[in-house]
Amino acid sequence: MKNFIDDNFLLGTKYAQELYHDYAKNQPIIDYHNHLPSTEIANNRKFENLTKLWLDGDHYKWRAMRNLGIEEKFITGKSSYKEKFDKWAYTIPYTMRNPLYHWSHLELKRYFEIDESLNPESANKIYNLCNEKLNSPEFSSQGLLEKMNVEVICTTDDPLDDLTNHKKILNSASSIQVFPTFRPDSIINLEKIDFVDYINTLSKISKIDISDFESLLEAIKTRINYFHDYGCRLSDHGLPYAYGEDFTRKEIDLIFEKRITEKNISITEKLKFKSAILYYLGNFYAEKGWTMQLHLGPIRDTNKALLAKIGINAGVDSIGDFLQAEQLAKLLNRLNDKGRLPKTILYNSNPSDNDVFATMAGNFGEDGIKGKVQFGAAWWFLDQKEGIMNQINSLSNMGLLSSSLGMLTDSRSFLSFPRHEYYRRVLCNLFGNDIKNGELPNDIAWIGKLVSDICYNNAKSYFGFPKLKREKVN
Repeated sequence: MKNFIDDNFLLGTKYAQELYHDYAKNQPIIDYHNHLPSTEIANNRKFENLTKLWLDGDHYKWRAMRNLGIEEKFITGKSSYKEKFDKWAYTIPYTMRNPLYHWSHLELKRYFEIDESLNPESANKIYNLCNEKLNSPEFSSQGLLEKMNVEVICTTDDPLDDLTNHKKILNSASSIQVFPTFRPDSIINLEKIDFVDYINTLSKISKIDISDFESLLEAIKTRINYFHDYGCRLSDHGLPYAYGEDFTRKEIDLIFEKRITEKNISITEKLKFKSAILYYLGNFYAEKGWTMQLHLGPIRDTNKALLAKIGINAGVDSIGDFLQAEQLAKLLNRLNDKGRLPKTILYNSNPSDNDVFATMAGNFGEDGIKGKVQFGAAWWFLDQKEGIMNQINSLSNMGLLSSSLGMLTDSRSFLSFPRHEYYRRVLCNLFGNDIKNGELPNDIAWIGKLVSDICYNNAKSYFGFPKLKREKVN
């Protein structure tokens, strides 16, 4: 029997062990999509206790606790931090075979050097030991990132953000490169009740009078230029599905005019507007050499009663069952026909779409760009062992795994970076099994190169992050 989370955790063959320890383990981390608060990085936050660091904002843990019947006061309510931690310690033994069991113990081991299993009996000891370590400078927000060998962080930022925190980080002593990501969902979602207010704020910030669709596009370009100066090289879109409806410019002008004058718009008009905005954004990204990320498929905010009780980001989202292929193909093809398709990463939340997304990515290769359109890493509900394996296998079968950009955290937690280790171990185990079974040659040097590329080198080359000079950013 193997020990739990030993050095060869998830590595079932000697080949997998060699690949992981010699070619994957020590590669730096480029986390090109996460939701870490830039203010906490900029201020190098020191966390008051383990609960605030580990449980605050963690939807995965909240969902597990609710499923176990834990009262909400111990999850997002007003119970003490120690009481909340104790309820999490009570929950942990019940999460066996959920990825939380692996992740949580990896996090305790990698950050705090704790090998002991978390449960009600060990809770006090672990809580006190971790809290004591949190007083050390190496457990500040920047210290935690450096501990995990993080080289690049891409936060997720609204177009209205002034990026003050990114300037502060740039002018700090941190060795980590932190870049913003342009997330214009509020511009796309014209059906939202606060859309007109948002456009008015965009007008003020961009100093462009947004009176029609043309001026809206100019304001967007202004913000894209602003983000670019701060090193932004990626956009991100969280959508149920891509929008590829046919439209004319005249139609979009009229739809936008109707919306900003508070007139009702039809479902067809809504879809046409979203399709137009997404198309023009793709054009702008291509001009800047950015990468467009499309996170597609979730159904959000399903539990309205809980949302009313505790507010947004309650952890009540799910996998959606939307049709994806036709609209996505139309969007990508429309951009490609005009020579305006940016580098693009496609992420699916529904595992039944794995092969759809893998084959879609392979339709749009281009001379001189390795893996221009990517089938992105297993995301959200799929970033567990089987989900990662399924994504890797679909990509291997339908495209080139060797061109992949590896893993990301998509997390709000500074303790989430062992997920890169988790991915790398699963990746190496798959290659190791193929070598053992005679399905791949025992060429560790070559396969090790592919592993290193997937874990780090491909992303380093693909995104082309700039080396910003402090005096260049105003």
